Amino acid sequence: MVAAHVSGPVLVIGTGLLGASVGLGLSRLGVQVSLADTSPTAARVAQDIGAGTLYEPGVTPEPLLVVVASPPDVTASVVSDALRAHPRATVVDIASVKTSILRRLKADERLTETDLSRYVGTHPMAGREKSGPAAARGELFTAMPWVICAHPGSRESSVVIAADLAIDLGATVHRLDAGEHDAAVALISHFPQIASSLLASRLLNAPAHTLALAGNGLRDTTRIAASDPRLWIQILSNNAPELVDILHGLREDLNRLISTLEDPDGPGALLDLAELMGEGNAGQARIPGKHGSPPQAFAVVTVIVDDRPGQIAHLLADVGDAGINLEDLRMEHSSGHQVGMVEISVLPGRSQELMEALTERSWKVVQ
Repeated sequence: MVAAHVSGPVLVIGTGLLGASVGLGLSRLGVQVSLADTSPTAARVAQDIGAGTLYEPGVTPEPLLVVVASPPDVTASVVSDALRAHPRATVVDIASVKTSILRRLKADERLTETDLSRYVGTHPMAGREKSGPAAARGELFTAMPWVICAHPGSRESSVVIAADLAIDLGATVHRLDAGEHDAAVALISHFPQIASSLLASRLLNAPAHTLALAGNGLRDTTRIAASDPRLWIQILSNNAPELVDILHGLREDLNRLISTLEDPDGPGALLDLAELMGEGNAGQARIPGKHGSPPQAFAVVTVIVDDRPGQIAHLLADVGDAGINLEDLRMEHSSGHQVGMVEISVLPGRSQELMEALTERSWKVVQ
């Protein structure tokens, strides 16, 4: 077992997806974890899956680290209670907004500067469309960014503990202040959620025969629309100032596009459409590639696979036997047929080699 950087006991308050995942990850490292939640049922489920044991005031040893995994609208209150209840502990929260929480804590007259010095805001950039402790995974944070948002009054030892928590759970540590964090997540997380939800809402009254034509493009762009609306109401309302400017920019782009499409044969219309699409290409190309490396274009080899058990495993084994590294994988099912199309992304110089290797192994490779 790998030794943990974090010393227990650790108290996790809030046993939803993220809190239970923190508990699972630390428990597997041998860290003593206790669990608390306003929902006794959620806490018991988290205990049953191995995320820790139920916290019993006066019985459970006092924590050295408290992880607050409560919904954003109550996070500041829970952090405040934890700072006063556990005067020896570093207290971190893992909410997805930081400025509003820090502002409320600074305005809390019950907290001293010494209390606040033990608080560090953090945000693991990980999650799933599913929620609750039953969806928790100890590996949820592996290779994912974990932002540490120390405030000017945070003591260095508490900042180190917050970073060690992220490292123990396999995450990559990033350091930003609260304002920088909220501006960043507004663009790369909260805005995509809004866009996906708005797009999916247009499908409510779509005819069934229209939806039957849907492919991966629609599924990809609406995947996160399945996220928990109760949580997102809190996230969006707490980061509204950062989102408003982004949405104003989107409205300008939409107005520009609408004006162009209202007269598609007008002067400059095609050029304007090309510019809009080109701007999208350029923006997408800036997203970091595999393992955070610079963006890289991969070649895609498409293979038709029968829809029966074991086929994907056999295909991946044959890719490995060919000595070619798989950079990415996507699958799309063919409407009305018991087959799927597997898109295998590889380095451009290896695509022809892979096509030949798979063809020799009797796979149906799409040229």
